[in-house]
Order: sequence, then C-alpha cells, then structure tokens
Amino acid sequence: MEKIIVLGTGTASVVNSFNTCFVLEDNKNNYLLVDTGGGNGILKQLKMANVEINKIHNVFISHKHIDHLFGMLWIYRFVDIAMAKGTYEGNLNIFCHDEVAKILRDQIHTLLRKEQQRFIDKRIFINVVNNHEKIKVLNYNLEFLDIISKSDKQYGFKTTLNNGKTLSFLGDEPLDENLYDDVRNSDYLLHEAFCLETEADKFKPREKNHDTVKSASIKAQKIGVKNLVLWHSQENLGNDRKESYIAEAKANFTGNIYVPNDFDIIELI
Repeated sequence: MEKIIVLGTGTASVVNSFNTCFVLEDNKNNYLLVDTGGGNGILKQLKMANVEINKIHNVFISHKHIDHLFGMLWIYRFVDIAMAKGTYEGNLNIFCHDEVAKILRDQIHTLLRKEQQRFIDKRIFINVVNNHEKIKVLNYNLEFLDIISKSDKQYGFKTTLNNGKTLSFLGDEPLDENLYDDVRNSDYLLHEAFCLETEADKFKPREKNHDTVKSASIKAQKIGVKNLVLWHSQENLGNDRKESYIAEAKANFTGNIYVPNDFDIIELI
C-alpha cells in the first residue's frame, strides 16, 4: 500500500518537533524523500521511522531554506560512506531547481573533504528540474511545479499514484491562484498551515509568506480537493494542535482532513 511516512511537521523555528519533511512510499516499498529538514536530525527521524538510508535513492528538495535543505548534506555524507564500504547499492538521485542545485554543489565542494566528493556525478547525481517538466521517479511520473513563491524560488510537484489517485505537494507557501488548474480536484493536497486564523495577529503568517488553516481549507474546497493534509505548523498548541486545526478546517472544507504529528503514517487509499 502506498503511504506517506511523516518525518516532521514543524516550521523552521520548532524545537519539540522536526521541520516538515516526509517519505512517499510506493506499493513496492521504494522511497522518495521530500525535503530533509535543517540538519543531522534527519538521520534520527529516518531511524525512528524505520526508513533505512541505504534504501533511499531519490530525494526532492523544494527550496533553499535551511529547514528544508541542510539535512541533505548529512544524507549525502552517510550515503557516500556507505558507497565507499560497498553497502549502498545503486545511485542516489537528488531532484531540485537550479538555485538549490548550486547551493548543494557549493556545500559539497566547500564543506566536505576531497575523498567525500568521489561519487558526485558518478553515483550521486544532482538533477536540475524545470517548471512543468515531467520525470519518472520510482513508479511515478512527477510533474514539477514552480509554486510562484513570494520570497525565494520554490518548487512542488504533482503525480498520479499507483492506485490512480492524484497527489499534489506545494512546498511551504500558500497555494497561488495561478496554480488552481494545475492541482484542481487533487485526491491529496499537501499544504502548509502556519497557524490558526484566530492566531494570525500573533504569528503574522502572511507577512512570512505562509497561510492559516482557514485560508488553506477554503482554497482546497474551492478547487475540489478530496483529502487535505495540513502541516508546516507552529507548535504552540502542543497536543491540542490536531484537534484545533481540524475544527477550523472543517468549518471551511468538506473533504477528509489530516493534521499529522511527526512519525504518523498516512495511508493513500
């Protein structure tokens, strides 16, 4: 069964949870890692989720912010070590837009020793993707989407799952109306929700190019989404976050609502 393994659900400033990232697992138990968090904490998250690094061969990085990008260097480092030991089979493919690709290369060549660069462009590949480009990754045909970020260049993607359902991932900024037709009627829409609408005056999400639960759910309803996943959130509500987010979303959205915690699994049925 296809599933989302949630590694993190928080914003860049969280302490008790991890930055938002996840693994998309296909129906053959292959993985696509989507974003990598802000540091070596990604290694612990993968271990806690029972996802072996040696089985990760495809990674998508949405944009250059530290809470999405910096964990990639640690994954690279551990994959490089495993390749050198002969315990990692196959290649590692990283998919990202050109700005992220440049930063990754700069990090590798600046921060890692020469011997840790031996597999770059040989078995570890940084693949630059473009808006509306379609690439087969695992059993999926991913169509990459420029989400029309109001801050830094950022990509998401949409795809059809093995079960015929559609899934759209929009990074960590609000769905732009110019993308409505691209993700209309998605069976699963993965959307950031920085805070509740009732908390907007406190957290000022729109000034940070983020959205509220209410705003995200209104858009999802408008474009006919079936299942809405809300994450990339503040952690001020603690254990009450899930209940509070679902309540605000239900007032504006009639489909299924997921507000996962770190390590939750969403079965894509």
